[in-house]
Amino acid sequence: MTEKTGCVWLIGAGCGSADLITVRGLALLRQCDVVVYDDLIDSALLSEAPREAKRIYMGKRCGKYSAPQEKISRVLMEEARAGRRVARLKGGDPYVFGRGGEEALALREAGIPYEEVPGISSAIAIPAAAGIPVTHRGVSRSLHIITGHTAAGGLPEGAEHLAALDGTLVFLMGLSHLEEIAGSLLEAGKSPDTPAAVISGGNAVHPITVRATLGTIAQRAREADVRPPAVIVVGGTAALDLSGTVEKPLSGVRVGLTGTDEMAARLRGVLEPLGANTWRVERALVEELSTAIDFTELFRDRRWLVFTSTNGVETFFRRLRRERVDLRRLSGCCFAVIGAATGAALERYGILPDLCPSAYTSESLAAALTERVSPEEDVVLLRSQEGTPQLPSLLREHGILVRDIPIYTVRTDMETAETAKEVLETLDYLAFSSAGGVERYFTAHGAVPEKTVCVCIGGVTAAALKARYEKPFLTASSISAGGIAETILEHRRLSCGKK
Repeated sequence: MTEKTGCVWLIGAGCGSADLITVRGLALLRQCDVVVYDDLIDSALLSEAPREAKRIYMGKRCGKYSAPQEKISRVLMEEARAGRRVARLKGGDPYVFGRGGEEALALREAGIPYEEVPGISSAIAIPAAAGIPVTHRGVSRSLHIITGHTAAGGLPEGAEHLAALDGTLVFLMGLSHLEEIAGSLLEAGKSPDTPAAVISGGNAVHPITVRATLGTIAQRAREADVRPPAVIVVGGTAALDLSGTVEKPLSGVRVGLTGTDEMAARLRGVLEPLGANTWRVERALVEELSTAIDFTELFRDRRWLVFTSTNGVETFFRRLRRERVDLRRLSGCCFAVIGAATGAALERYGILPDLCPSAYTSESLAAALTERVSPEEDVVLLRSQEGTPQLPSLLREHGILVRDIPIYTVRTDMETAETAKEVLETLDYLAFSSAGGVERYFTAHGAVPEKTVCVCIGGVTAAALKARYEKPFLTASSISAGGIAETILEHRRLSCGKK
């Protein structure tokens, strides 16, 4: 039997938010067995890879640890030779100063199948987001993209001819050599009044746009403390500002997200359409526990199965499928859930919850179950190992037989926590969606930045935060992602003096 060989997809992740990836790139990412990713991609894309896919970080960024290109290529080949489908996720476009060509050549030489999926290059996307079109009728009829990474002694050899061009010059990876680049163009005859701009955008931690002239851009960028990564634009279009005019109430607001991938996705879904920039600062990894469950006994008598989260639902039914349990055996069970999202997760398996209290709290669920559970029935809680003792305690106080079965646990993804340290001080808000998320955040980061406003999803989460944090914070009026968004909106309106 011959050894199975996988393949590698060199996928351009686009530049900025996760939804700028191409449809094809996203489809392949969702099929992969391994995702190998760089800095500056939206971390939300990692959640699009299958839950069981291996995630390998290969950072490549100026001023930070960079994995050698040879090591990256070796990892791609090793994973593909093991029969895996590898998504090589790169910011921007793989073939626009992304060294994707080197990886393609290494894979071809090794006889490993590969495919390149184009992405939106930062050379186009970053200026566009700042309102600068790289071409414009009557202003610029050509675009030239140059690496600034090797410009310590000026422009690359022969590039002095660039000074004579009327088109737009875009320099990537050149911020540390901005003075040399500008000086070389000026020495070659480019007018010092030529419009120029430096933009740090996309997923940059410190976004800023500086507009000036070629003669003053280096000084202005230095005064503004522009930090990498940044794109340099020289030419007439740099004087244009075609920034979008659609007003969004949270435009420019930066919100840190905690919790599971699913909760982060729900928060992004309500915050980003309002204009907010979201960042994962704590990522909860859900891991199934090998809890012994006798399904024959579990489904023998009439009982209530209770889920307090979508993770519990997904973990339980994934195990049923793996152990080939016929779902018709659930016919004697009643189902109770906390929250509409948990109920929706249950419905995806064809089961409508028999009970979902209007208030998404343990107290409300316990009260509702107390009214519905008959003396011959018992209650089985299928939930996290970290679940609070409140719900089973309330039920037992009313004489209900309760079995609390932990089927999954949650731990912090330390890699996400480490990469988030740089962005923490820039956050306007920090959203907590569970008491466990509060504990994991403080374990990973120790403190909340001075100027950051905390927002809790509900009372239980607020109590956990109050035990760790002395300053005032916000609590959402409804226990949902939408409730957090509305709370931030209202706080923003009040803090800005708007009605």
